[in-house]
Amino acid sequence: MQQQLTVLDNNKALSFSFDEALNYHGGGFPGGVAHGFKMLEAALPHLNGGRLVERRKLQVLTAFPGPGARDAVELITRANTESRYEIDINAGDTTAVEAARGRYWFRLTYGNTVVELTIQPGIIDPEFIALGRKPDRTPEEEARQDVLKQDMADRIMALPAGQVYLARRVE
Repeated sequence: MQQQLTVLDNNKALSFSFDEALNYHGGGFPGGVAHGFKMLEAALPHLNGGRLVERRKLQVLTAFPGPGARDAVELITRANTESRYEIDINAGDTTAVEAARGRYWFRLTYGNTVVELTIQPGIIDPEFIALGRKPDRTPEEEARQDVLKQDMADRIMALPAGQVYLARRVE
């Protein structure tokens, strides 16, 4: 069965699959789309007492500037279009796992509830980060990076959200 996330839009339930998020994004960063999808999957149950959240009331601050994650969050929450999605690569937990740029850290706010998420250790392949930081990659390195992006997406989507992102409420 296709994994889906469900949110409310003016009290109407809307469900989105990972494949829909990937199609919305266009496919250039499938690992990032998987990050955004699993991060939301890990966070949403903590934001409204286990009930569905109104997607247009969710605010996101992240230290991860990846376009795949941004697009997955945008599809499901409309946060980017409505200026509720902020990227600050210096924000949040400085011990969070580093990305090629920034860190895998997110803060979601829904009303008075704040949830912070960091990626679990061992999810990110060090080779992926090293290649992502390398300027002037060769065509072979670009091809390898594409393989690593897809591998990351496959691994992340095969795991339960809590094994990918640690979510904790902030008081």
